[in-house]
Amino acid sequence: MANIKSAKKRISVIEAKTAKNRRVKEHVKAVLKNFEKALAEGDMEEAEKKLRLAEKKLMKAASKNVIHKKAASRKVSRLNKKFNQAKAN
Repeated sequence: MANIKSAKKRISVIEAKTAKNRRVKEHVKAVLKNFEKALAEGDMEEAEKKLRLAEKKLMKAASKNVIHKKAASRKVSRLNKKFNQAKAN
């Protein structure tokens, strides 16, 4: 346990940031899971809506530095690729 006041403050700040990041990541995972589910069911209109939402949430998380910008772009690219392949079939 920290003895210095500034170190104690840093611990509480880090805990708050960790909790926020965890909430955002869990939300992003849930959105991605919803997209995968819609895609598996073959509902292309719903999947497209979920894809747009997933892209929005990923980019928002990247802009807040919860996930890396390039990781978000990579995930969006893979989602688009998966959607386009499913739409073609």
